[in-house]
Amino acid sequence: MTQPIVTKTQPTFYFIGVTTGKSSIRKIFPKWMEVLGRPEVVLEGVDLKIHDEPENYRRVVTQIKEDPLSLGALVTTHKIDLVTAARDLFDYLDPNAQITGEVSSISKRDGRLEGHAFDPITSGLSMDAIIGKDYFGRTGGEVLCFGAGGSGLATALHLIRKQEKADRPERFVFVNRSQGRLDHAREVIESVGTDIKFEYIQNSDPVVNDSIMAQMKPYSVVINATGMGKDTPGSPVTWEGKFPENGVAWEFNYRGELDFLHQALAQKEERNLTVEDGWVYFVYGWSAVVAQVLHFELTDEIFQKLERTAAAMR
Repeated sequence: MTQPIVTKTQPTFYFIGVTTGKSSIRKIFPKWMEVLGRPEVVLEGVDLKIHDEPENYRRVVTQIKEDPLSLGALVTTHKIDLVTAARDLFDYLDPNAQITGEVSSISKRDGRLEGHAFDPITSGLSMDAIIGKDYFGRTGGEVLCFGAGGSGLATALHLIRKQEKADRPERFVFVNRSQGRLDHAREVIESVGTDIKFEYIQNSDPVVNDSIMAQMKPYSVVINATGMGKDTPGSPVTWEGKFPENGVAWEFNYRGELDFLHQALAQKEERNLTVEDGWVYFVYGWSAVVAQVLHFELTDEIFQKLERTAAAMR
């Protein structure tokens, strides 16, 4: 039975995830609201199981849609499942949300419930900050992405949309445990078209992933977009797996056990790796959604204030 709508007594911003209580945003959010002059807005976490029941996603979206003081939400982990379960509850989905079938932001404007997929923008800003301009043209590196869900697909779309050939890799390899996510990624990528050669590999064995990683060219970017090391234990590769020489190891998570990150750090000197965690992605992602939900322009000046406030509390 659907739970009744809870009428909030103060403006509430929801955080829809799996282990929201462990996130740094719980400490950062009140400070951000002070910076933005909105101290009355509170953060409320909503923990759902991975691939939860559709009615649970619908319950959360309905709460935001119907309660005047439920302002909106940031969505992690459940971006695709939530849209699949509750697409009809949205009055507007932005072009990225329509293409990817996911939302990272739920907001309200003029009585309409809106869904936005900011990941192609925020993951792109993060990647650009890590590798710089013309990276693939300069190095010949490729991309290996473990995880074909929302954040992995968003990164692929960012690279597809790069205007300059040198900013696009020749080859991008997706590896995912379930075939469904790979099929969805393939469908989205084929719908937009690209000169990047995409490969889609269904596999859940870390030893096999080691062999896939070993075949990547030097300077390749290897991404953990699986949630392993945060939402679920482990890493997509083993401690014996070798990262590409002179490559980039990018862990999308910034908290948790972070096995993938530690595996890369153990090879940092030997393989001359650039190793990054998900902190910059975290700050870009949250600030973009907060701006959308609270209806303000995220200028460079405001972003820098938010970034400094977050960094001081890391």
